[in-house]
Amino acid sequence: MAFLATPSPRAKSCSFAPLQCSNQRPRRVIFHELNSLSKNAKYTLQISYLRAQRVKRVIPIVRAASAPVEESEEKSRIGRILLSDVVVKRKRNVYWGRKWNSLDIGTVGVVAAMHFLSLFAPFTFNWGAFWIAVGLYVITGLLGITLSFHRNLSHRSFKLPKWLEYFFAYCGVQALQGNPIDWVSTHRYHHQFCDSDKDPHSPIEGFWFSHMSWLFDTNAVVKRCGNPTNVVDLEKQPFYKFLQSSYIIHPIAFAAILYAVGGFPYIVWGMGVRIVWVYHITWFVNSACHVWGNQVWNTGDLSRNNWWVALLAFGEGWHNNHHAFEHSARHGLEWWQIDVTWYVVRLLQAIGLATAVKLPTESQKQRMAINN
Repeated sequence: MAFLATPSPRAKSCSFAPLQCSNQRPRRVIFHELNSLSKNAKYTLQISYLRAQRVKRVIPIVRAASAPVEESEEKSRIGRILLSDVVVKRKRNVYWGRKWNSLDIGTVGVVAAMHFLSLFAPFTFNWGAFWIAVGLYVITGLLGITLSFHRNLSHRSFKLPKWLEYFFAYCGVQALQGNPIDWVSTHRYHHQFCDSDKDPHSPIEGFWFSHMSWLFDTNAVVKRCGNPTNVVDLEKQPFYKFLQSSYIIHPIAFAAILYAVGGFPYIVWGMGVRIVWVYHITWFVNSACHVWGNQVWNTGDLSRNNWWVALLAFGEGWHNNHHAFEHSARHGLEWWQIDVTWYVVRLLQAIGLATAVKLPTESQKQRMAINN
């Protein structure tokens, strides 16, 4: 999920690229003298030929070491992520050995500043500041990121009146994860190229790369996916273009309001603690939900359903469900899968504010079932 103003890309449903497969079958052995051989001799020659062939098998990354692999491929693997069957195929370090641009430096500076600000939390605690942080966690994390940026803008899982759509999107801007156009573009590319070489943030390049360090190489998405052409629907709307061009001003203005209301403690808790909390919860969807959990749908990628991320991220942790039915407004498809974002969408639907709410059909579920 995008951050500051990362140049971003496009998404449709993706086919899983890092599958190593071959459709080749061993060819029939043809001998000039074949007709002159006995039946047993023919059989023996054919069996010997088949054994000599290198029959390749499909090796999904999800089942990383469950099938034979080529020696050269085995050497390219770095190691298995802790408590997971996910294998890091190439370790990506964005901190050294490359040229940093001003946006990279700015992104690192903002992330570091928010973490540094959070260090003052124990010394500035008061109940007013604490509840400001909790309230903003819900407003910016739930209404802004999961409901607006993700389910509404990225996947068009439902429609809202424009005034309400824009209000929720503005809540997302205050999460300090980037403007809607860039955030949505990166996320759509994630679905289009999920867990392949072009995925903006996959754990096949390392857990911490998928969690946060991918954010600090702002040219990487363009290099992998090309110039962003997958957000024409948002770019046509002046409101989103305005947020893109003036993005950083809005969190700064909001911080000034917090300071005027509650002083430094409100800055520490309302900006630092709250933003860092929402950062890592959002990032866990990219990292933990592609590493730990279970798969119930045949998505062909690393997406997992992770209950603890779902609790923290308002239902986003039911990530395998989401990748199976990416346009669904509901991620917690079972009654026991808590999905707070869906409850809000359902409430908006009940009062007539959310329309065209998309849900998976039974036939779609049957097609995606993992035992099919």
